[in-house]
Amino acid sequence: MLQVIGAGLARTGTVSLTAAVEELGFTPCFHMRKVMADPGTAQAWLRASRGEPADWERIFDGYQASVGLPGARFWRELVERYPEAKVVLTVREPEQWYDSVRHTISDNDLKPPAGQAEPHLAAMLEVIQELVHKGLFKGRLSDAEYAMDVFNQHNAQVRSAVPPDRLLEYRVTDGWGPLCDFLGVPVPDAPFPRRNDRKQFAEFMRAGRRRDPALPE
Repeated sequence: MLQVIGAGLARTGTVSLTAAVEELGFTPCFHMRKVMADPGTAQAWLRASRGEPADWERIFDGYQASVGLPGARFWRELVERYPEAKVVLTVREPEQWYDSVRHTISDNDLKPPAGQAEPHLAAMLEVIQELVHKGLFKGRLSDAEYAMDVFNQHNAQVRSAVPPDRLLEYRVTDGWGPLCDFLGVPVPDAPFPRRNDRKQFAEFMRAGRRRDPALPE
């Protein structure tokens, strides 16, 4: 059963937060990268994106947390389905966020050369295209003003819908303190994980284009 729901969109530090909540004991944590690791899960998310009923218990069977996409696309449903779960909204400045998006999950970055998309990568990219590019951003992710407006609206809706005592608005640069206080766990004797900057994202995508199960974090 989910105990932590990450409602922040991609490129707000969700890979770092995934590593952090797992280190805090909320493991495993579902993240888009799990779709690459298990392509069979893609169909459940694609059906949900089409408005079909989602079997959340089956999707999250064995998981204690969900951070980032695809779960964040359905944050309302998850907040309602798991009323005891704490909600973490990862945020950053809209201009910084969009600059990161433009250099990572833009259409060009997500279209590998013909014939080079292995099944595990193809499944993840299909989910991103359907849920993010076509769904959340209505095919207008390349429009900076529109995309930042969607980003701001998303964050505002989470703030408005989730009770303050259940919600942490969080920047990964804040480190362990606020997160551990919010989740009621001790601060680890280890640095806060920093994951998936632009260089790491590029390395991850290159590895995903090969038949290489050892994907970088």
